[in-house]
Amino acid sequence: METPDHYSFQVWDNPSEASAGELYVLFSGQGSPLPGHRNGPGIHDYALIHTVSSGRGVFRWRDAEHRLEAGDTFVIFPGELFFYEADEQEPWTYEWVAFRGYAVRPLLAAAGLDPASPVLAGRGCGDAPQLYGRLRDALAGGSSAALSDLEAAGWLRLLLCELARFQPERMRTPARSTDAARRQVDQAVRWLQTHYAEPVSIQELARRLGYHRTHLSKLFRAFTGLSPMQYLGELRMSRAKDLLATDLSVEQIASSCGYADPLYFSRHFRRSFGLSPTAYRQGLE
Repeated sequence: METPDHYSFQVWDNPSEASAGELYVLFSGQGSPLPGHRNGPGIHDYALIHTVSSGRGVFRWRDAEHRLEAGDTFVIFPGELFFYEADEQEPWTYEWVAFRGYAVRPLLAAAGLDPASPVLAGRGCGDAPQLYGRLRDALAGGSSAALSDLEAAGWLRLLLCELARFQPERMRTPARSTDAARRQVDQAVRWLQTHYAEPVSIQELARRLGYHRTHLSKLFRAFTGLSPMQYLGELRMSRAKDLLATDLSVEQIASSCGYADPLYFSRHFRRSFGLSPTAYRQGLE
């Protein structure tokens, strides 16, 4: 995430916990880096889109260096090393949005953006600035976090559509087989979201959905970047954080999240967040 110690910026954060669903906006902002300000080398666990509003800068990705200016867009994909730097003479300003979800890579690919082609340069940005603004408004306003989530995700989809308009030759039309695979993964995700508090195995999940275990695991990882059991673990930990804000005991929370052994639950929670459930709860007070 952008850091306020190095340059002027504004950021709008999503007030609720990141879901393990299809598409979830984490935060969005506007940056005005100082000359020569650098980000990285580093790795994010979420996707991050920047659209340059003015000035110039450099984006280094894999083995390529991209010199970008107003109207250009670049994407940082989760789990990949990135580096970018503002120009010394004309430092860029940009708008950006960060997001997660199992549909992130398919949606970016459908818009013509993938790790092999993460830059949309020399095409302009159309209505993208207005869409960034509406997206930030969605994060900043509203009394319901759930409604803000839905609205922000909707504006993000429109932003991706707008960016795709400038590169129609790179857009991908999903094959029917891809649509069918996505429906299979959607079924698996919904089942896990409903049954996460129960004992779950990949064999049982595959059996209930009528798929071969290996086939389901391969598809699930292709669309979400996680194995089904990794996804289940993140889902349970997200729910545990929510429940730690209630009066339930740690033992009750462990059981509610699918852990029969409270000690195992506590160890898993510490590995995920660096704090015990009790210490995390104390930090909420």
